[in-house]
Amino acid sequence: MIYILAIFLPLVGAAIAGFFGSWIKNKGAQLVTCSSLLLSAIFSLIILNDVALQHETKSIQLFSWVLSGGFEVNWALKFDTLTAVMLVVVTVVSCAVHFYSIGYMHHDRSVPRFFSYLSLFTFFMLMLVTSDNFLQLFFGWEGVGLASYLLIGFWYEKPSANAAAIKAFLVNRVGDFGFALGILGVFLLYGSVDFETVFSATPGKSAATMEFLGGEWHALTVLCLLLFIGAMGKSAQLGLHTWLPDAMEGPTPVSALIHAATMVTAGVFMVARLSPMFEYAPFALNVVCVVGASTAFFAATIGLCQNDIKRVIAYSTCSQLGYMFFACGVSAYAAGIFHLFTHAFFKALLFLGAGSVIHAMSSEQDMRKMGGIWRQIPLTYTMMWIGSLALAGVPFFAGFYSKDMILESAFAAQTNVGTYAFWMGMMAAIMTAFYSWRLLFMTFHGEPRADEKTMAHVHESPKVMTIPLIILALGALFAGFIGYDAFVGDGMREFWGKAIHVLPTNTAILDAHYVPLWVKLGPIILGLLGIALAYYMYIKRKDIPAKLTKLFPHLYLFLYNKWYFDELYDRIFVRPAKNIGEGLWKEGDGALIDGIGPDGISSVIRNLSGLISQLQTGFVYHYAFAMLIGVGGLVTLYLYTSG
Repeated sequence: MIYILAIFLPLVGAAIAGFFGSWIKNKGAQLVTCSSLLLSAIFSLIILNDVALQHETKSIQLFSWVLSGGFEVNWALKFDTLTAVMLVVVTVVSCAVHFYSIGYMHHDRSVPRFFSYLSLFTFFMLMLVTSDNFLQLFFGWEGVGLASYLLIGFWYEKPSANAAAIKAFLVNRVGDFGFALGILGVFLLYGSVDFETVFSATPGKSAATMEFLGGEWHALTVLCLLLFIGAMGKSAQLGLHTWLPDAMEGPTPVSALIHAATMVTAGVFMVARLSPMFEYAPFALNVVCVVGASTAFFAATIGLCQNDIKRVIAYSTCSQLGYMFFACGVSAYAAGIFHLFTHAFFKALLFLGAGSVIHAMSSEQDMRKMGGIWRQIPLTYTMMWIGSLALAGVPFFAGFYSKDMILESAFAAQTNVGTYAFWMGMMAAIMTAFYSWRLLFMTFHGEPRADEKTMAHVHESPKVMTIPLIILALGALFAGFIGYDAFVGDGMREFWGKAIHVLPTNTAILDAHYVPLWVKLGPIILGLLGIALAYYMYIKRKDIPAKLTKLFPHLYLFLYNKWYFDELYDRIFVRPAKNIGEGLWKEGDGALIDGIGPDGISSVIRNLSGLISQLQTGFVYHYAFAMLIGVGGLVTLYLYTSG
């Protein structure tokens, strides 16, 4: 019973808060949603113990969902190690965010609606990770897209929030179009969308081909690439990443929940879940690796120059997702999920810590207007240090264990794409440490740059906000050490069981334990160099950043403007689409449709009717005269035709 309750309790909380929020008020909505998430988190920990540690894989069929001819899809909940790990990530982080939001959203006018959206999002994410087939996966996939749209645009009075919500929705639809095509292709190739049926039949389909875009291609490569396009959109990979930083327009708890720990990791989860397919599509795996490595480097470069505290962390998320993907690309799925697990804690900690700073600074998010506040909010300051140390991979915080394992796996793969990923990851590592401590020094140290009124208001957040920070900090401190052996160490095979499938020839994660010492020490040294460089530039020599900006103005603007991706897409897609729309409106609708319709035939008939109506004078002699003319005309016509 706890398996079902763990999934559906958030839905119950969302429904009660959403439909009865006006009756139960703010406290009632907070009570029902937070308590349901707390129970769901507790049940998820029990499920992790039963499934992953006791090795009791379960599948619970709820009902028959689709039955059409020979096509049958059941609604079932799949519980294996991969699902259990994701359940803990989603519910624990969501629970912390729910309680944190009690303090953060205290003065908002729509508290029940906000908590309903949070719980609804959590439910859809739980449906995604427990899906037993592709169609159910798609249901959860689209559900989190809907919920994210509602949460990003929660403050709909702000035009920027509306624009960000629409942008997230549209960019994800691009990825989801590829995802939907991939699911249709799976049914075409296998005649089923059930995971177990597809996975068991995949070795026999390893050489199959299919027609696509007018050519004959390796079927599994086509399907995996289409499915990965969906992952690129949902997980903000290079090319479909532009929605993620704009999504910071939503409330900060939304950023922590959706864009640090849950929705954006759905793509990584999907690739790991479909490892039995991806293993037989090596070219698709190479694409995953290259895209992930490029994203890790690209997003890190942008994080160097951002001044909005939430956007820095957002690009950090984008970069860390790149690490997870290139781990999957070298068949080190366990390392990718391990980093997903640890990252959820320290990135949610950083986002909520940033929210605590914003709360203290009267909603100010620009780091250039902060500084000198660490004494006023020492607990938040400590939490941000812990999160940053974990993010930078400093021993022996959580990120050290997971991120280093990814880099070591990429090196151990001994392939061209693996080597590319390794060096992109190494360069991203030093940049990650640099922008993390740039954020810390600009936000908390130096002379105060805010006005006196703001500085007088600076105070530590209430306990309902700081206790979730402490809980997440414990994960950032110990999750890597506790999980290392089971996730990627000696107990890996027993822990994962059949949840992840890797061909015997793909041994990157096993060989990662035997890489040269410099590979193991490299990320640590680069991380420390990044921290030292940030200290030198933002504490010791504060004039250097301005000098570098003047010395390399084009490079600075290139990075500050996010490689001009938004401007490029505006030129290639947005403006042409707008011009086409205006053309269809003015020429198609206005000139053609309205010209022929209301302004054409209808106008002629209306005008002609007006002229004819003028003949109706109401005088009898006029009608008699008209009748005489008519009779005369008929007589003339008769005589003419008969003669």
